[in-house]
Amino acid sequence: MPIAEELAKKQKEISIAEFFERNKQILGFDSLTRALITCVKEAVDNALDACEEAGILPDIFVKIEEHDGGEYKVIVEDNGPGIVKSQIPHVFGRLLYGSRFHSLKQSRGQQGIGISAAVLYSQLTTGKPATIISKIGEGFPAHKIQLMIDTKKNLPRIIKDEMVHWKKKSGTRIEIFVKGKYVKHRKQSVYEYLRSTAIVNPHAQITFVEPDGNKIVFERAVNKLPKQPKEIKPHPHGIELGTLLKMLKDTKAQKLSSFLAREFSSISLQKAKEIVKVAGLDENAIPQQLKLEDAKKILEAFKKVKIMAPPTDCLSPIGEALIKKGLRKETMQLSPEFISTDTRQPSVFSGIPFMVETGIVYGGNLPREERVEILRFANRVPLLYQEGDCVITEAIKNIDWRRYGLEQKGGKGIPYGPAIILVHVASVNIPFTSESKEAIAHVEEIEKEIKLSLQQCARKMRVHLSKKERRKKAKNKFLLISKILPELARKSAEIVGKPTPPIDDVITQIMNIVWIEDEIVSKDGVAESRIKIINYKRKPQKFILYAEIPSKEKVMEIEPEPLEIREKVIKWNVDLQPVEKAEYVFKIKLDDEEFDENNLYVLGIDPVNVIGAEKWEGEE
Repeated sequence: MPIAEELAKKQKEISIAEFFERNKQILGFDSLTRALITCVKEAVDNALDACEEAGILPDIFVKIEEHDGGEYKVIVEDNGPGIVKSQIPHVFGRLLYGSRFHSLKQSRGQQGIGISAAVLYSQLTTGKPATIISKIGEGFPAHKIQLMIDTKKNLPRIIKDEMVHWKKKSGTRIEIFVKGKYVKHRKQSVYEYLRSTAIVNPHAQITFVEPDGNKIVFERAVNKLPKQPKEIKPHPHGIELGTLLKMLKDTKAQKLSSFLAREFSSISLQKAKEIVKVAGLDENAIPQQLKLEDAKKILEAFKKVKIMAPPTDCLSPIGEALIKKGLRKETMQLSPEFISTDTRQPSVFSGIPFMVETGIVYGGNLPREERVEILRFANRVPLLYQEGDCVITEAIKNIDWRRYGLEQKGGKGIPYGPAIILVHVASVNIPFTSESKEAIAHVEEIEKEIKLSLQQCARKMRVHLSKKERRKKAKNKFLLISKILPELARKSAEIVGKPTPPIDDVITQIMNIVWIEDEIVSKDGVAESRIKIINYKRKPQKFILYAEIPSKEKVMEIEPEPLEIREKVIKWNVDLQPVEKAEYVFKIKLDDEEFDENNLYVLGIDPVNVIGAEKWEGEE
C-alpha cells in the first residue's frame, strides 16, 4: 500500500476540547499555583459580568478548601441573575460556547473558553465532576447539576440533575476539585488577584475564605454600578478581506450601499454611496454576487474615504474618581501620601475602540528601595502573569521616571521608589498575546496612550513632590525663626528691662515669601477645603488664586465671593498687606467621588516667592 494511503488513514479530526486537553498551558494552567488562580479568576470574572449585566451590585463569595493528595475544592458563589436550566450544561461543559465572542462591546470574557476550561482542568487532574447550583429568581427552584466534558465531542455529560432548596434569591454557585498549590499573599496568588479585582471593581463586595479558615472581606466602596457598554457594529478601518467576504455573503441587505450603511458603524447611507463611487462599483449591486476583486476595491475605498471614528459607548471606563477610591481603599494600611489618576479620551487601533486609565500611588509606608509595584488590568481583570511580555510594562519602561521623582538607572526600565503604578486598558477586543489572557500585545497606539496617561499622572506627582519639598524647607526655616526670634526678643527684653517687642515685621524681613497652607476635611459626604494665606513679603501683594474643583455642579459654598467660578476651577483676587492673613473656603459635594488634595495655582506673582501653590499655566 502506498505511504500516502497509510498516512491518510491516520488523519482524523480532533475537537477543541481535545486540543486544550493536551495543551492546557495555553489557557493558563501551566503550573499548580497558576492553575488554582486561573480557576478562581474565570469563575469570579463570570460572576461580575453576570451581576453587572443584570443591574445587580455584585456580592461574591470565594472559598478554597484543601483536601488530601494536593487537591483543592474551589467554591465561587454570586448573587447574580442565575442561569436557566437548559443553558447550565452548555455554559460550563462546552468550550467556545458563550454570548460575547461575536459581541463588539467591552466585557471580561471574550472567547467563551474560561469557566469551561476550568471544568476541563478539574476533570483532567482529579477525575471529579463539577457541581453547579443556579437559581433565576424568587419562587423558582434551584437546579443542581453535576457534569463533566466529553472531550471527543466537546459536549457536556450530565452525571446528576436534581432540584434543591436554596435560600438565595438568585445566583449561581460552582464547585470544582482541582490539583493546585495555594500560596499566601504573594504577588501571584489568589489573594492578590482578588485584591486587585477589588481595586478596579469598587462596586463589588468580595468575601474570601482561605484554606486555613482565614476570612478576608474586600468591602464595597461605592453603591453605584458601572455604566453598561453598548454593542457596536464593526468599523471599516482595520476590517480584513476574509471578514468582509463573509459579511457580504451573510448580509440580508439587497444593495451594496445599504449593506455598507447597515453592517458597519460610522457609515451613513450617504457615506456608503461615496465609498461605492470611489471603489468604482454599482451601489445597487447585490452583495452576495460580488467577487473577490470587488471586495478588495471596497477595502481600498475604506482607506481613501474619510470615515468617523467608531462610537465609544461600547466601553465602560472605571473613571478617575473610582480608581482613586479603589486604590485608597486597598492601600489604606500603607498610608500613602499621594494618589493621582488619569483617564484618556477613547482612541482606535485597527478600527477597534479602546481607552486607557492610569493611577499612581506614592509615599507612605511603600518600600523606597524596591522596584515599584505594577498593577496591570484589561477590561477590569487583573493580569498577574507574563508581565515582561505586556505592552503596559513596555510603556512604563520607556518613560524617563527620573524627571518625576523616581529612581531609574539610565533613564530606562522599571523605576524604583515608594510607588504603585496602575494601568487599565478597556476595549471591545483586547489584543492578548495568548488564550491565557495575561499580557496585551505590543500595539503602537495602545503603548502611546499608556505613556501619555502615565505622564499626566506623573506630572501631578512631580508637582506634589516639588510643593512638598519647597514647603518643607520653608517650614523648617519658618519654625526655626519663629522659635528662636521670640526667645531672643524675650531674653533681650529681660536684660534691658523692657517689654518684649513685636517681631512679625522681623519675620517678614527674613522669610520674604507668601505662605499658603491648606487642609481638606471630609464628613457626611461633603469635603470642606480651607486655604490660609499669609503675606510674609515686605510689600503689599496682589495676585489671583486658582483652586481646582471636580466640577462646578459639585460646589456647595464659597467664601469669600470668588472673582469667577468655572467648570473646573474657582478664581479669587488676593490683596494682602505685609503680615496680613486671609482664608478662602469652599465645600464640595462628594457623592461617589473623592476630593482629598487641593491643587492651587497663582497668577500675577512670581511663583518663586510663593510656598504652597504653583504657577497658573491656563488661560486668564
